[in-house]
Amino acid sequence: MEDNKDSLEILGLRVTAIGYQVIKARNSKEAIAFAEAEGPDLIFMDMELPDAGGVKTTAILKQNPKTSRIPVVALTAWMSELWREKASKVGIVSYLLKPVSPQTLKQTIEKFTNGSPSPADNRPLEFSSPYWIGN
Repeated sequence: MEDNKDSLEILGLRVTAIGYQVIKARNSKEAIAFAEAEGPDLIFMDMELPDAGGVKTTAILKQNPKTSRIPVVALTAWMSELWREKASKVGIVSYLLKPVSPQTLKQTIEKFTNGSPSPADNRPLEFSSPYWIGN
């Protein structure tokens, strides 16, 4: 999930270039709906969203049995240790600072999706400004 349209597009292009499908959500409500419907392999979550923050959105996802096991990675420009702590408390598994290099993005995706994209399992990664990912 990403609230900045340009950042959302760039991230989507980078993830697609690695070989994953991307679902983009522009706000918390879309992110939650897409996560429930699509069951992405990974979610990249912006910490500042127009309708709800990334921490609150992640907390909602983690309380839902349909989405609670989807790894959520914070993708943010916020470097505060306080935000890292808040993110960790709601179940965010990693905290990446923008801009993220293509190599770091690839390593993060592979770490939380157990490897490279599989043509047989074409589930998406979700971006929701929050961002998500699936292979």
